[in-house]
Amino acid sequence: MATDSAARDIAADQTSATGYVRALSVWDASMVVVGGVIGSGIFLTPAAIAQQTSSATEQLIAWAIGGVIALTGALCYAELGARRPTAGGGYVYLREAFGLIVAFVYGWNLLVVNHSGAIAAVATVFVEYAGAAFGVTIADPRPFAVGTIVFLTGINWFGIRAGSLTQNILTVLKLLAISVLIVVGLTARGAPAPVAPPTSTSPLALIGALMPVLFSYGGWYYVNDIAGEIRDPQRNLPRSLIFGMLLVAACYLLANAAYLAVLGHDGLAASKAPAADLMRHVLGEPGARLIAAGIAISTLGFCNISVIGAARVFQVMGADGVFFRAAGRLHPRWRSPNVALVLLAFWSCALALTGTFNQLLNYSTVGDWLGMAAVIATLFWYHRHQSAEPVAFRVPLFPVLPLAFLIVVLWIVAVTVIDHPADAGMGVLITLAGLPVYFFWSRVRRARA
Repeated sequence: MATDSAARDIAADQTSATGYVRALSVWDASMVVVGGVIGSGIFLTPAAIAQQTSSATEQLIAWAIGGVIALTGALCYAELGARRPTAGGGYVYLREAFGLIVAFVYGWNLLVVNHSGAIAAVATVFVEYAGAAFGVTIADPRPFAVGTIVFLTGINWFGIRAGSLTQNILTVLKLLAISVLIVVGLTARGAPAPVAPPTSTSPLALIGALMPVLFSYGGWYYVNDIAGEIRDPQRNLPRSLIFGMLLVAACYLLANAAYLAVLGHDGLAASKAPAADLMRHVLGEPGARLIAAGIAISTLGFCNISVIGAARVFQVMGADGVFFRAAGRLHPRWRSPNVALVLLAFWSCALALTGTFNQLLNYSTVGDWLGMAAVIATLFWYHRHQSAEPVAFRVPLFPVLPLAFLIVVLWIVAVTVIDHPADAGMGVLITLAGLPVYFFWSRVRRARA
């Protein structure tokens, strides 16, 4: 009888209140963080940063500052995850702090544009780089992108263990590709001499360079969406966020040092594909194809993370009655949000086939960052209304760090609105379009009740 009781206690500890199985270790969760941040950005974005800076030093400073800002945001999410270690991430925090309607609008943007658009876009990028790795030009990547989305959905149908194992493999291969890039760049060197002495850059120009840097650092929050499947999440989720972001920052700084060592600052600024140019400069065309394979693996891993995280958010929305009720169910054997996975895959495939995802992602920028600001703002609600709640991890220097991050987010939103007012306006319309949908689902929920 004592053995049976212990077994029941272990089973209860391994299964969260929502029915998910707590199967992920701190290493698994860290690979989710790394995989959610590193996509194709580090292989392409450094060229854009070099165009807005005047020296290698300023280039590295921009990436270091971006890493500090991203780590600040991750620390905020670490406390939120420690407070509410359940599936759903930001949706759950907003629902408790600011009400269901705010949480729904956040989830609506994720469903219609942000996550689904990112899945469609990154699946397309994966197909293009996979073709480049094999030396094949794919005239129409859309059907292959759909196949990629269906393939990843099929893997994740079989639960978090299958999805996590796939993610671990892809993330390790991704880190291996970046390591090869770094080692080749730092050992080969050979940067051409600059054609003119570097000119000084104003602080405002350096601030402008931070925009693409911060976009490259985004994605750590996916791990909060699967907090209901992490073992001892109050401790392991913060550990995974901190370790994962420090690892990402190290990779980004070393990769930039490698680009600068081989291409030089001027050469990096003139490059359209710095990773391919670096490898081609040192190893020839085989090197360029090798790094194309690395980028393909990296984007596939990011796509897998997006599928895993987004499906959990939509499952919680379904369980709350503000989305299809069937989406709130879990597979009886695999404990996966199988219906939410299928619905997410259907919409993502539709975006991939129509090719509308790029414009939608442009529309979503303001809503995406405002949603992140709203999630960070829930920290102030928790500190005021749940101050006595025992928490395994608290963001240091509260409220300084959350306020600093909010200021950065609002700066990004302001710059985006000023530079792209039409896109920002369409993003507002997409957000407002979620309100009648919310009232429809609310009416359906009351009728069922």
